[in-house]
Amino acid sequence: MKTFRIGGVHPAENKLSASAPIKVADLPKTAVFPMGQHIGAPATPIVKKGDKVKVGTKIAEAGGFVSAPIFSSVSGTVLKIDTVIDASGYPKPAVYITVEGDEWEESIDRSPELVHIDKVYDLDSKEIIEKIKNAGIVGMGGACFPTHVKLTPPPGSHPTCVIINAVECEPYLTADHRLMLEHPDEILEGVALLMKAVNVNRAYIGIENNKPDAIKLMSEKAQYYHKFANIEVVPLKVKYPQGGEKQLIDAVIKRQVPAPPALPVSVGAIIQNVGTAMAVYEAVMKNKPLFERVVTVTGKSLAHPSNFLVRMGTPMSQLIDACGGLPSDTGKVIGGGPMMGKALMNTDVPICKGSSGVLIMNDKESKRGKVQPCIRCAKCVNACPMGLEPFLLSKLSEAQNWERSEAEDVTSCIECGSCQFTCPSHRPLLDLIRVGKSTVMGIIRSRHAK
Repeated sequence: MKTFRIGGVHPAENKLSASAPIKVADLPKTAVFPMGQHIGAPATPIVKKGDKVKVGTKIAEAGGFVSAPIFSSVSGTVLKIDTVIDASGYPKPAVYITVEGDEWEESIDRSPELVHIDKVYDLDSKEIIEKIKNAGIVGMGGACFPTHVKLTPPPGSHPTCVIINAVECEPYLTADHRLMLEHPDEILEGVALLMKAVNVNRAYIGIENNKPDAIKLMSEKAQYYHKFANIEVVPLKVKYPQGGEKQLIDAVIKRQVPAPPALPVSVGAIIQNVGTAMAVYEAVMKNKPLFERVVTVTGKSLAHPSNFLVRMGTPMSQLIDACGGLPSDTGKVIGGGPMMGKALMNTDVPICKGSSGVLIMNDKESKRGKVQPCIRCAKCVNACPMGLEPFLLSKLSEAQNWERSEAEDVTSCIECGSCQFTCPSHRPLLDLIRVGKSTVMGIIRSRHAK
């Protein structure tokens, strides 16, 4: 069975909510929409206090090419334009909407009928990408890169395939798994649309073999319909961080992406998350902007680990309450999974386009071990999926040696946390490397701006 070649670790899977069907979350009383729900320029509000909106009304325009518009997920009245503490822990501009009923824009097709790609055979690549752009779709695996940008590769690039990331290698998270089990047809239609958007005739769906039911179902669906004959479901060994773009490309098509500024398309691959494929189907076939997504809410002490279809802007506290409330032994609340997620300052953080999960960690799990001196065991080197030397990069960051950090390829770090997970001395390797990486990237940007 396939997997990537360099590094990787095997954290406990803890897929507590894997058997929990997707439930529709209740509407919030007030929905809050941060303007920075994607990589790139924040969106710009186009509504003001007192404006009436419906579900699907555009409330913010893209702030540039690498940006995405934002749509209301609720109907009601704009309460204010203010700031909100988002998952990053910093105040960000946001639109607040008081919820009144649930009235949708009439242009959205709300019927359950599956619309096949054959019905839009006349749509060309540019039209599909434009619909995706106008719907505000971004990568839903966490990075939140605007999808229309990925589908418009640099001049001279030659995509040969689309690879769908259905790995969900983060422990605890099961949103993508449930999405495949409950909406396989829509996902495959979305994959076909992505293939048409970048003019390729080959696609792969990478799924780790801890999801045998999803592998079986998606394979049967792809084989049943002739139009999906060029979509191959690829079972993968369970290994973290297989969901990383470079690791997934290596596992599926055995090509390795060079160091930055090289992109996945440099080796012919366009990578999209399985949730993004679903959103693309809804945007192109149902005229539905991206304003809701599936989110896992889970934890060992949580009464009812669950998967929810959630409207953007819903506070995470509401989802936690729907799972039985915050456990008494809670140590941390994590936005995302335990490996790459970040601890939240409070539970009123709103669900955004990149919110894949809410993890409640108990006191025992959340406490870090006492930091000890590095014993030069090289476990972090063996674990690094990018072939870097994490112990060295962390030391260079501590010493603020940015020149050598750049020379040692700190910008290639994908921040997966494998090094810190495997360190027997409990050293904060990832924390230090993140500081070094962000500083070096800032230096590089300043250099290019001159």
